[in-house]
Amino acid sequence: MANYKRDETTSWDAGRVRGSTGEVRHTEPRPRKRRRRLGGLQYLLFVLIVSAVLAGIGWLLINDLCAFNRDPATATIEVTSDDTVGSIAAKLKDAKLIEYKWFFQLFADMSHANEKIGVGSYELNSDMDYRALITNMRNSSGNLNADTVKVTIPEGYTVSQIIALLASKGVNTEEALTEAAKSGSFNYDYIESTGEISRLEGFLFPDTYEFYLNEKASSALNRLIQNFDNKMTDDRLAEVKASGYSLKQIVTIASLIEKETDGNDQRNIASVIYNRLKDSGSHGTYKKLNIDASLLYALPDHEGAITKKDKQVDSPYNLYTNAGLPPTPIANPGINAIDAALEPAQTDYYYYALGKDGVHHFFTNYDDHLKFVNSDEYATQTTK
Repeated sequence: MANYKRDETTSWDAGRVRGSTGEVRHTEPRPRKRRRRLGGLQYLLFVLIVSAVLAGIGWLLINDLCAFNRDPATATIEVTSDDTVGSIAAKLKDAKLIEYKWFFQLFADMSHANEKIGVGSYELNSDMDYRALITNMRNSSGNLNADTVKVTIPEGYTVSQIIALLASKGVNTEEALTEAAKSGSFNYDYIESTGEISRLEGFLFPDTYEFYLNEKASSALNRLIQNFDNKMTDDRLAEVKASGYSLKQIVTIASLIEKETDGNDQRNIASVIYNRLKDSGSHGTYKKLNIDASLLYALPDHEGAITKKDKQVDSPYNLYTNAGLPPTPIANPGINAIDAALEPAQTDYYYYALGKDGVHHFFTNYDDHLKFVNSDEYATQTTK
């Protein structure tokens, strides 16, 4: 019995090994997948393509760095103390002076541009490479890390008033600013070398500026002149040329307009000035402007109403006794007054007077003007 069971077990084990066919299976090893390798020609082609791409990118960057093949462009870039190298790069990009902001920023960081670039307004062009752009944004008085102060210069301020305001804000001393106004070197054809601060009158453009504390006096004043120069666009200069007047004369007329009105009737004021300048005497003016603001420029300490005695003062700024324009502007006009001087209203007005209603009233003849001045509607003129 025991032998029978042993034989049965042996028979079952052999069957399990053989399988259904009664044969023993042998497992064949799977062949490994061959890795495809680049051939010599393919590898060379890959290297050439990568090299060409890198060379192309490098060439584009070098072009931008060195200002090669740029389209002509000129722009005024305003730099403030709030700017960083990154924001300046964005301004240059927007002005089409550079192509790659990140590359300019990388160059600027490596060359410590934040210690060179200063606040101010700079006229730049696409012929300048990265180094030239940074160099032309330098300010001799400080860099992006220096302390600054913002100053708003009102329209109609005189040079003396502007100097006093800048001094009070710590831009520089009144003495240094006055000396710079008299004798500083400013590279503009319309700035004369008279040795008087009046040579800058009319050309210090009213605006809000950011100055360095203790900034170089001539640099601070030059910032205002440069702003005026920027405002005199090609279109405005073409209008100046067409007017038959010089730039200085146009600015002088604009200054008279600025001081004579609050801005609501500047073009009408301009028409009176031009009508009087052209008058041969038919309206009793004989080219005399009779403008109080000019007389008050000659009498800076005057107080109260203008008297008949005041109107006899011996001064080229007394337009009651002198025909034509004063020798210089009497203040620094804003752009609206300049535009009014360039584009006056076309009227027959020869007279105007300020009413108690705060509005200028205009007249074509002296009788109507006199009637108004002698009425209760007239506002007596006083020092502004």
